[in-house]
Amino acid sequence: MEAKLYVGNLSYETTEQGLRELFMQAGNVISVALIKEQGTNRSKGFAFVEMGSQSEAQKAISMFNSYTLNDRQLTVNLARPREERGGFHQQRGGRRQQRGSSNRRRY
Repeated sequence: MEAKLYVGNLSYETTEQGLRELFMQAGNVISVALIKEQGTNRSKGFAFVEMGSQSEAQKAISMFNSYTLNDRQLTVNLARPREERGGFHQQRGGRRQQRGSSNRRRY
């Protein structure tokens, strides 16, 4: 069973291929996803690496957590499941005031 790792504190120069080569030292790398900003295509400084097994993931954590890559100390741990995010039409809580019925003083 595959195991997904979170890799944080990456430099902007880090590439998916560079991460793949690094993590291959710990075992079979299924996929690498370097997270980038939509408009600029620049790295956001973190990635997800999917390893071939739980034991390979644990080995990668022990090898590369606090490892220095491109003058940055990496953070490597098991990725948490993605949390549900509210949609555009979902209310944020609290009471919304209707237009024109403000209880604020004007003067």
